[in-house]
Amino acid sequence: MKLSHYFLPTLKETPAEAQIASHRLMLRAGLVNQETSGIYTWLPLGLKVLENIQKIVCEEQDRIGCHKVLMPTIQPAELWKKSGRYEAYGKEMLRITDRHDREMLYGPTNEEVITDVVAQYVKSYRALPLVLYQIQWKFRDEIRPRFGVMRGREFLMKDGYSFDLTVESATETYKKIYEAYLRTFNRMGLTAIPVRADTGAIGGNLSHEFQIVAPTGESTIYYDVQFDTLTPEQMTFDRASTLYAAADEMHKPEDCSVPVGQLKEARGIEIGHIFYFGTKYSEPLGAKVTTQDGKTIPLEMGSYGIGVSRLVGAIIEASHDDKGIIWPEAVAPFKIGLINLKAGDTKADTLAEGLYTQLRTAGIDVLYDDRDERAGTKFADMDLIGLPWQVVIGNKTIDTGMVEIKYRKTGDKQDVSLDKVIELVR
Repeated sequence: MKLSHYFLPTLKETPAEAQIASHRLMLRAGLVNQETSGIYTWLPLGLKVLENIQKIVCEEQDRIGCHKVLMPTIQPAELWKKSGRYEAYGKEMLRITDRHDREMLYGPTNEEVITDVVAQYVKSYRALPLVLYQIQWKFRDEIRPRFGVMRGREFLMKDGYSFDLTVESATETYKKIYEAYLRTFNRMGLTAIPVRADTGAIGGNLSHEFQIVAPTGESTIYYDVQFDTLTPEQMTFDRASTLYAAADEMHKPEDCSVPVGQLKEARGIEIGHIFYFGTKYSEPLGAKVTTQDGKTIPLEMGSYGIGVSRLVGAIIEASHDDKGIIWPEAVAPFKIGLINLKAGDTKADTLAEGLYTQLRTAGIDVLYDDRDERAGTKFADMDLIGLPWQVVIGNKTIDTGMVEIKYRKTGDKQDVSLDKVIELVR
């Protein structure tokens, strides 16, 4: 994509309403535009990041046999009344009455809808276990939306729901999704700490929040340093269960058996939550199956969420500097920022266009800054939007055929010949 033809409305000044780094940088880098409090338009650069995150999430869910669906944003209130949540949910729920005076709502979550679907179509134990998931927009009317997409009113979420015949089977499904989440976040360049969460009245210990470490995190988390070094393949559910991790009020220092010096304290941002809740929804909504011995029983259920739009902000909180965003390669909107410092010079334009074509032919996503702008402006914009690699065409390229390559994460620079660029960035 050529920057001269790309819609990228960057800002030099920080908007007054932006309180944290991700909000400031998302507005300044042209990722989003705020329409009203807690509601955003996703602009081309931000949308590419959002789509890259979705792709990773879907690949890891599909890898373990989950099935993708798409549920409506508008739901009938009748289902929520059956589950008992309609009146209990509170003012965060946006309630609507349609032209026929039917009570509707803009879905803040989807347990009722998915349970109703399964109740209609799944009648035999042979169809189990079953995990259905979606990536869909949701709305919760937060009383004080703030921190940009970190706590907005409208947000994009991956929500999945498991259906099993027994508690034992539901536990195995839970473990499988838990491990898939660790792989998902690792692919995004994140180390996620699975922290035990409160299960409320349901009880048990099958509830975890996935937190990433960031200076502006909402929670204080305490965790074993081994979480920083174990790979997702090593971090099985059973292995992770032996390591200490807790947040805020769940932390009980007197119960912590981690040796002195091995327990870390940090600020964390929640990016995912998984939760087993048994027959809480299947019972009232009629999601039951006939077992092998002819009995009819309600299904054991769990829910599995990832804040997809929230992840964009969380990644920035965890990976930025005073110049701008530093995108992990897997989610970056473009892998390379190609900068032509001599735009308008025939030889420089020829060399830059040639490299641009080679990169695109090789399947490498590149943003080519072909604008007639000062060098300082081009460098500042590239640092702001945070692409992993910057490749610079200038006088050196004209004279010697060498380009300067900068790795945004470390700031390291090196000169390489034009024909080595693709090999290096790969």
